[in-house]
Amino acid sequence: MNEIMNYLDFLFPDPKCELNYNKDYELLIAVMLSAQTTDKRVNMVTNILFKKYPTLKDLKDAPLDDLIQIIRPIGTFQRKARNIKLIAEKLLEEVNGVVPNDRKFLESLSGVGRKTTNVVLSNLYGANVIAVDTHVSRVSKRLGLAKKNDDVIVIETKLTKKFPKEKLGRLHHQLVLFGRYYCKASNPECRTCQLKSICKEKKES
Repeated sequence: MNEIMNYLDFLFPDPKCELNYNKDYELLIAVMLSAQTTDKRVNMVTNILFKKYPTLKDLKDAPLDDLIQIIRPIGTFQRKARNIKLIAEKLLEEVNGVVPNDRKFLESLSGVGRKTTNVVLSNLYGANVIAVDTHVSRVSKRLGLAKKNDDVIVIETKLTKKFPKEKLGRLHHQLVLFGRYYCKASNPECRTCQLKSICKEKKES
């Protein structure tokens, strides 16, 4: 584990979420929108979305068709547009417009599951949790931290047990960035990777 953490610290000494946001609810909505698309594409649409509708009330009252047009580039835009309005409405009505440090409440929001909740709690409240997305899943399996058929809950549980609790939030960002820029799904940078000696995929190839 130390070998992995040391290498990730070398590659990403100051890892951060690559989604752009200025308010707590903007992060929540951006992470919800990021499902099955890229952070870069989400940042493109939220740059327009949050400028045109700068408050939660504006988002709640926004015409659904207009939200659909704005977020169309990210895919599954009709469902996600409805989620934006429902999230804004519930935040305003139940928690005074503030994203709470409350897993149960966050996971009750439309389009918000465990991964999104973990990202939000980690970034907003420094929670010692790790969110398993496609990058974290792929890297974990390649490095032997999880098995090939493990689902995201099993992977999260294994990572939480293997690494120091206080490192989990940082580790999440590092694993995402490592999977995004180095240990890519296609054409990974294996030749220069200092972890190739423990890579299961490399050994099998």
